[in-house]
Amino acid sequence: MNEIGYLGLGSNVGDRRTNLQATVECLWAHDVVPLASSSVYETEPVGEVLDQRAFFNAVLRVETRLGPERLLDACKAVEKALGRKLAGEDGYVKHGPRPIDVDLLLLGEVEYSSERLTLPHREVMSRRFVLVPLLELAPDLELPGRGLASDALERIDGQDVIVAGPPLETGP
Repeated sequence: MNEIGYLGLGSNVGDRRTNLQATVECLWAHDVVPLASSSVYETEPVGEVLDQRAFFNAVLRVETRLGPERLLDACKAVEKALGRKLAGEDGYVKHGPRPIDVDLLLLGEVEYSSERLTLPHREVMSRRFVLVPLLELAPDLELPGRGLASDALERIDGQDVIVAGPPLETGP
């Protein structure tokens, strides 16, 4: 059975928009069908490395028959194909600069937890750069076990999110 999911994309190395668009195209090869994209937003870095270039971010609504772990594997395969150093590899820096980051935010109504993955994503309700594009695609979205995404957005201070361009192309 196919599920609707949401993926958060981010890039701050190289041609950021091209990296986001390449991600959309790579997902098709992993049984993940992009249905719609938010606008592209420019955002300040958050996390452990703040002294780096601003990110371009977007959220994709996707359809897939993959379960949570296999969908995460697909996201990691796309990151690796586009030049991201993954945890455990030489050159990896947590929250550091990267050509692409693909976060699995939601998968249907699934609440899931493993060593590798938590659904909904642990930080989806605390990151403006995720919530703004997510709510653009699904304004009335309720996160399983967490309430309305719009309520969470109202509670976040700071984190500038500026429209940087139109949605990514999602067609075949």
